[in-house]
Amino acid sequence: MRKTLDRDKMPRHVAIIMDGNGRWAKKKQLQRIKGHEAGIKAVERTVEYCAKTGIQVLTLYAFSSENWRRPALEVRALMKLLRLFLRRETARLIKNNIRLQAIGQLYRLEPVVRAELKKAMDKTSSCTGMVLNLALSYGSRDEIIRAMKHFFQELESGGKDLAALTPETFHDYLDTAGLPDPDLILRTGGEYRLSNFLLWQAAYAELYFSETLWPDLAESELEEIFLDYQHRERRFGMISEQLS
Repeated sequence: MRKTLDRDKMPRHVAIIMDGNGRWAKKKQLQRIKGHEAGIKAVERTVEYCAKTGIQVLTLYAFSSENWRRPALEVRALMKLLRLFLRRETARLIKNNIRLQAIGQLYRLEPVVRAELKKAMDKTSSCTGMVLNLALSYGSRDEIIRAMKHFFQELESGGKDLAALTPETFHDYLDTAGLPDPDLILRTGGEYRLSNFLLWQAAYAELYFSETLWPDLAESELEEIFLDYQHRERRFGMISEQLS
């Protein structure tokens, strides 16, 4: 008998490293941009599935701070795809009550991309369902350094006391302030690393690595991943007897 998802045990926050677009295209003897285009379709499927299964926050690693090192032609193509996605998907996000937000070095994005992103975030700001959080020009080490600089600026101005810095209060200086830490981090594409993604926030996240290339990720596999998550015991330093 097929097991079904327990809606009361869903992860609140799912974060995904969407890896494998380029290899997907190479396997099919296509240009890399075709892999990214197919990856956009996987984003649409995943967003819709996570929203209907009760996920509260979905963070997608869409473009890392290291991705700026890629060939300029590919970067331009990725930015164009991002603009098209935002323009095309905003209405669907509103229809599904999904609020869009973004983290990372957003100032590095082209002005036209930032404008499109702001427009989409403004239009979805009153949505009360799932939060779709795009990590754009994002790197976790940079995020932590920026957070520390922000805190010490407040310390120097007298607005904060050093004793006020705790793991809990430090979270308020991160890009993800106001969001729960991820319960589950999924990486597709057969790689087994976090690649500078949510390093602070991932402290107690469950990790899942899939061999599937991102464009091929289907709802059926997402369901299996969530079922796997529901059968894991999250102890947070305690023992099983304490949890029961």
